[in-house]
Amino acid sequence: MSARSLNLCVEAGSASWPAELDEIDDPPERLWLRGRAECIGVRPRVAVVGTRAPTAYGSAQARRFASELAAAGVAVVSGLARGIDEAAHLGALEAGGVTLAVLGSGVDRPWPAGELCERIAEHGLLISELTPGEPPRRHHFPRRNRLISGLARGVVVVEAAFASGSLITARWAADQGRAVFAVPGRIDHPMARGCHRLLREGALLLEEPAEILAELGLEAPPAGPPAHGPASALLAELEGETLTADELVARSGRTPGEVLSELVQLELEGAVVRAPGGLYRRAVRGA
Repeated sequence: MSARSLNLCVEAGSASWPAELDEIDDPPERLWLRGRAECIGVRPRVAVVGTRAPTAYGSAQARRFASELAAAGVAVVSGLARGIDEAAHLGALEAGGVTLAVLGSGVDRPWPAGELCERIAEHGLLISELTPGEPPRRHHFPRRNRLISGLARGVVVVEAAFASGSLITARWAADQGRAVFAVPGRIDHPMARGCHRLLREGALLLEEPAEILAELGLEAPPAGPPAHGPASALLAELEGETLTADELVARSGRTPGEVLSELVQLELEGAVVRAPGGLYRRAVRGA
């Protein structure tokens, strides 16, 4: 890849301009980029968005979908917010793929600032229609949502309240003729109500990343052994033992959120089994 760009301005109609944005209402006249400028040309793109206060299940699903999409060559678009957006960007980065973060501020003043936005600037791309120096303001974020959906072929919503910014993105997507996918959740959890609302309104129910790839006419990458990364330490702790999540937190030195997220992912992969009483044990292969 080329060297990182610093506050590069791309004008509408230029060779590197994403023509998809010409199809939306109120298209921007220019975009400011920070990061790997060539990532703007990676297609297809899929947006993964959701609540800033996800459950461990929601974070794990956003990470899983983004990781498998990125591994298949899809650019993952999101909004850099904490929660589901953060998990989506991390999933794409962990897969070695491309991720684009659309900001509600200038690219030199990303919010929230921190390690994740620096990683995206190093390996992906920060994008904004706002000029450098513009601070994050509340009214910027609903408008930036039209760019998240406008850049994408489809939008995946993973956990959202009944009224949330993620639903604004989904409605922009529907108005723009993009596919809208929703991941179902627990019927008694408030962060599932937004997705269930979208499903009632005609969004596509989503259970596997392969369903998005099929919609885009792409093939899923060949399956390989699960790559647990830091979660391998949890599996090692469960060798010959049955432990609670709190015990795993104490033994691993990781945060409760990290441990619960990895446990959900390991359970989905069939590597661990949750027993009565909140206990976890390693799965018995072939059982």
